[in-house]
Amino acid sequence: METALISRTADFVREKFLHEGSGHDWEHIRRVWQVARGLAQDTPEANLLHTELGALLHDVADWKFHDGDEEAGPRAARAWLESQQVAESVIQAVEIIIREVSFKGLGVLTPMSTLEGELVQDADRLDAIGAIGVARAFAYGGHKGRPLHDPAVPPIEHASFASYKQNVAPTLNHFYEKLLHLRERLHTPAARRVAEQRHAFMEAFVAQFLREWEGQDLG
Repeated sequence: METALISRTADFVREKFLHEGSGHDWEHIRRVWQVARGLAQDTPEANLLHTELGALLHDVADWKFHDGDEEAGPRAARAWLESQQVAESVIQAVEIIIREVSFKGLGVLTPMSTLEGELVQDADRLDAIGAIGVARAFAYGGHKGRPLHDPAVPPIEHASFASYKQNVAPTLNHFYEKLLHLRERLHTPAARRVAEQRHAFMEAFVAQFLREWEGQDLG
């Protein structure tokens, strides 16, 4: 029964996000699902069903695309799971993951209440760094009509979620305001190992981007 529920949920999410163009598409969700499942399989005390459902539904109604509504995701997940006659205890566990998983600003701590939430958060954050993380950042920036870079606009260490949600800075600022700090905010040793190489790639990318921006690579 659990396998069938996971399969139906994957089909539901795939259909909803297959052609999404901001970097929060089905392939992002699929990667997060697969990584979170792998982390859970290596963590015997983790509830695999909660982890898989939380990963599949973590972006089902992201606040970024729902006028900043932080409860849009939990509501949408509940509606789907109730339509599948899922137990209330499972629905509540998934709601907690969705409610807590997002990055909320460099100055805002985002601890997860559950082990399963930590696994989903690690998987989500790994997909925000490295080569795919770079691609997703600029896809989202383009989706929002943001410039690549503006040296006159300094990065901000957002001290509140409200401040972070209002951010409209150029895309390169996102690296300083979030992406280059995710390595430090992972929970599992496996995720931290993967993050090392992806973090190094981003550092090299940003350095090269700035050299090219000023034409410093022309000799």
